Amino acid sequence: MGCCDHDSCEARAIADTARHRRVLWIVLVINLAIFGAEFGFGWLARSSAVQGDSLDSLGDALVYAISLLVVGKSLRARAGSAMVKGVVQVVFAGLVMAQVAHRLLVEAPPITGIMAWAAAGALVGNAACLALLTPFRADDINMRSVWQCSRNDVIGNAGVLVTTALIALTGWWWLDLVFGGSLALLFLRTGWNVCHAAWPLLRQRQATTAI
Repeated sequence: MGCCDHDSCEARAIADTARHRRVLWIVLVINLAIFGAEFGFGWLARSSAVQGDSLDSLGDALVYAISLLVVGKSLRARAGSAMVKGVVQVVFAGLVMAQVAHRLLVEAPPITGIMAWAAAGALVGNAACLALLTPFRADDINMRSVWQCSRNDVIGNAGVLVTTALIALTGWWWLDLVFGGSLALLFLRTGWNVCHAAWPLLRQRQATTAI
């Protein structure tokens, strides 16, 4: 149902903007905390999966900060923000693949106990972020892109836990590298999808301005 008049539309837009800002601040703080904890534990555990997951949390914190800047702004600004988020995901995919290659050369098996604790803590935090963002995922491209990033976090955390269990049971430490590579591919796919969705909106706005 549309707004009854201009005033009610404006009031609704202001209320939506306030709600978006509030939830983005909350998930930003949570992701910074997750990054700090996971990166430290990932380094101690020598785990590509955990460190890759921590970089995703850092990337998401950057994404949420950018999203805060464009809440309530023009469609072009929000589409540009989404494009930046997509590029960030692609960059982090490259960083994770480089880290996986380094671990492969060094052949350092991960410490599964630390991996499990790190992944479990991150899963709780990211599940909370996903629950907070889900009601807003259909509002606009800005909120949809941050929801997609949060969803990837939950998938990544669950995958780290499964990988940890398999390594503990089988001793196949290279599974950590396999999952790290899979996580990089997930980042790459998400980055491509976000950029693909944002680009037509940027082009449409540019064409309208030119006319």
